Amino acid sequence: MRYSFLSLLKNGLTGQSGWKPAWRDAAPKPAYDVIIVGGGGHGLATAFYLASEHGIRNIAVIEKGHIGSGNAGRNTTIIRSNYLLPGNEPFYEWSMKLWEGLEQALNYNAMVSQRGILNLYHSDAQRDAYARRGNAMRLAGADSELLDRDGVRAMYPFLDFDNARFPIQGGLAQRRGGTARHDAVVWGYARAADQLGVDIVQNCEVTGFLTEGDAIVGVETSRGAIRAKKVGLAVAGSSSRVAKQAGLKLPLESHVLQAFVSEGLKPLVDGVITFGAGHFYISQSDKGGLVFGGDIDGYNSYAQRGNLPVVEDVAESGMALMPRIGRLRLLRMWGGIMDMSMDGSPIIDRTPRPGLYLNSGWCYGGFKATPASGWCFAHLLATDADHATATAFKLDRFRTGHLIDEKGVGAQPNLH
Repeated sequence: MRYSFLSLLKNGLTGQSGWKPAWRDAAPKPAYDVIIVGGGGHGLATAFYLASEHGIRNIAVIEKGHIGSGNAGRNTTIIRSNYLLPGNEPFYEWSMKLWEGLEQALNYNAMVSQRGILNLYHSDAQRDAYARRGNAMRLAGADSELLDRDGVRAMYPFLDFDNARFPIQGGLAQRRGGTARHDAVVWGYARAADQLGVDIVQNCEVTGFLTEGDAIVGVETSRGAIRAKKVGLAVAGSSSRVAKQAGLKLPLESHVLQAFVSEGLKPLVDGVITFGAGHFYISQSDKGGLVFGGDIDGYNSYAQRGNLPVVEDVAESGMALMPRIGRLRLLRMWGGIMDMSMDGSPIIDRTPRPGLYLNSGWCYGGFKATPASGWCFAHLLATDADHATATAFKLDRFRTGHLIDEKGVGAQPNLH
């Protein structure tokens, strides 16, 4: 069934009795052409683009829980392409372009809202760095606009410009940035992939790999062995644990990233704002709650929950930027498991094991990268060649020295 005004009208007149499940709850078959491990946004997007762009439809997406129960449903929903380095910016700009056509491609309302993102600066040096980044964005075809203090005040007059510990001097705006509904992105890709014949197998945990010599030829799961010509891993913060079952040690660390939602308010923040003097970012959901977050917890963990010191740090940054939010009550908070790479940039590449491919290392950038990640990983799985925008995301760059250190902080995963 194609979603449209006519389908809404028809079902409205017939007691909403004609709707069908958005996707099948498939049982695993003995063998597939491609198995994608991980039923989040990246895994489902990969399956969709394999089917829609490359004609490969004998695919299974295997998820140990229910789809979207990992990081795809545990983030602050921001989409943007405001990166500096040539290894990153073309990829994220391609992702932004895919976001702009996503709802039409999937025939699903993913609630993509290009409400704009504003990165604040608080010093002359930070202004110069943002000007450099804005120029790099323009060279890659993205939009950018460097605003002075008055330009920021015209957008957000309620920010603390004069009395804050870090006075606001201006900001770098990307008008095409914004937010998307994370759950809807997962559901849209799942529905579209299912309609192209992809099997979405939930409650199916990978417990090992089938091998022939060094080659990976399938997976062992809690629902039995499944063979495949190619296996792709898209399991975010669980990448190290799953890859270990194939005898691989990845240049990744797993850390918890917390996010928060306040009680509902009348419209206040109509875009996305990031604090330049601390790690804090905030937007407002369609239901009125303020959605915000900050730094990862500073130690390794696979737990989907955070700790109070980071809550305090995030609250302090928010109060420095917008003192008025101190009167708000938090409704809920949650944690996602970040796969932090050694240079803060992702990996989309073959592994040393033939037949096994890797999509990981997304750090803070996983949600915004969802469409391009799926597109480029599908291209790699289908053609065994790197997509033009993902040629720098090599697994061996940590050995060869071709790093993509966007923040320039070195091999310290928790600082990226």
